[in-house]
Amino acid sequence: MKRFADLLELLALTPSRSRKIAALAQYFAEVPDPDRGLALAVLTGELKMRNVKPALLKQTVLAEVDETLFALSYDYVGDLGETIALIWPHHGAKDLPRLSTLVELLNTTSKAELPKVIGGLLTQAAIHERWALIKMATGALRIGVSARLAKTALSQMSGVDLQAIEEVWHGVKPPYGELFDWLEGRSGRPEIDHGSRFHPLMLSTPIEESDFAKLDPRDFSAEWKWDGIRVQLVLGRSGASLFSRTGDDIAASFPDVVEAAMGRAVLDGELLVGHDFEPGSFNDLQQRLNRKVAAPKQMAELPGFVRVYDMLFDEDEDIRALAWEARRQRLEAWFAANPQTRMDVSEILRFDQWADLAALRRQGADEHGHEGVMIKLRTAPYVPGRPKGFWFKWKRDPNVVDAVLMYAQRGHGKRSSFYSDYTFGVWKGNEIVPIGKAYFGFTDEELKQLDRWIRANTIGSFGPVREVNKELVFEVAFDSAQRSARHKSGVALRFPRINRIRWDKPASEAARIEDMDAFVG
Repeated sequence: MKRFADLLELLALTPSRSRKIAALAQYFAEVPDPDRGLALAVLTGELKMRNVKPALLKQTVLAEVDETLFALSYDYVGDLGETIALIWPHHGAKDLPRLSTLVELLNTTSKAELPKVIGGLLTQAAIHERWALIKMATGALRIGVSARLAKTALSQMSGVDLQAIEEVWHGVKPPYGELFDWLEGRSGRPEIDHGSRFHPLMLSTPIEESDFAKLDPRDFSAEWKWDGIRVQLVLGRSGASLFSRTGDDIAASFPDVVEAAMGRAVLDGELLVGHDFEPGSFNDLQQRLNRKVAAPKQMAELPGFVRVYDMLFDEDEDIRALAWEARRQRLEAWFAANPQTRMDVSEILRFDQWADLAALRRQGADEHGHEGVMIKLRTAPYVPGRPKGFWFKWKRDPNVVDAVLMYAQRGHGKRSSFYSDYTFGVWKGNEIVPIGKAYFGFTDEELKQLDRWIRANTIGSFGPVREVNKELVFEVAFDSAQRSARHKSGVALRFPRINRIRWDKPASEAARIEDMDAFVG
């Protein structure tokens, strides 16, 4: 465990991406199985700890530490693992067991016995090992390491191409013995059934105005950017699966989509809700997301469907190496041969010049609320990750509203010492009601200024949240607004972010709830 704790500490304190990759590659090369595979599972969010939850950890600590002291410490530190590591009052001198032993211990101990076991481990461990233990158990790392970074380290360690690792990733499971055997040349590439697993998605990059002068519109096609969630439909011999963009199986939430799917293929598209293939709002879709079981009433009122825009496999044939144009032809032919009731094909937009597409983009946003357009190179293969120059997203210009800062909360990780998460609102009569939250859109220097202002203008505290004088105005950018019964204001914003801090503007001149009607779709 000490080697893993040392790795996590190094990764948390190292800003350099190349140094992080080198440290990970060295760890994977030197640490034996199954510890390195379990470490990989922790780093990529694939390790499942059944019974160790934040509430249980907090309960364990509060049995030994004054509740007020813990609350004040947690508020100041902003990270549960770091708070527990620093505040735990007992100190021992023994080494913790190896990582695989700890994982088995925590997964096989009953809930009733876990507090005692965890308390003993915390006492036994050094401070940075306590922190690593909590991070491992909860999965809340926040150390600047993504799953792709960990896979990049595997590629550097082994010399195997990153894309090849991505191809097998969702077909292998912790502790990844067969993966490491392949990477180190002891066995062949793991055999993966494409009809029963998720395949890494191809992602787009935002297009800049300067890009258009370099790109020939004749080389590109365009489609609407739909306001749903990216999904992959895997239609295999044994049935259909529906995956989110991160590879989570969401079929149970949308049985109406999965059960209606016919044929065999792997399809890429947008999950939407609405009758007769007319998409509803993202707020409508949210009512069906993250539900373990779909309610019949919801399926009737908000039926799901997938708007398909690409094909990875045509039956058993992998067609990702084909150009986009060829894949599109295969997709249209597949739909003609396999009529669907809960899938349709995304519309291709016709344009000759970039100015034509710009006009379509504005029209789509104004008349239909489209998020923008997707621009795709006609000759592009389907490549996992975010390859440059293949797919671009050209989002509509953001909406902007002046709102008043109401509450602030400490951030996490590097921001744990700053109030960096903000709730803002608009006037409704003589009161201000919240319309959204944002935690990005400002510089590090502006964050320091905001933090000082919040501390000097606090009028109330509720745990980690501070209420402030309703005097500071933010210019908030957002993609769209929807009616929402869950919010006091009756309005929910889509992707809000701080556009400017209006130090110069009095709160009395901020927007009113009536002004939001112009943005509500």
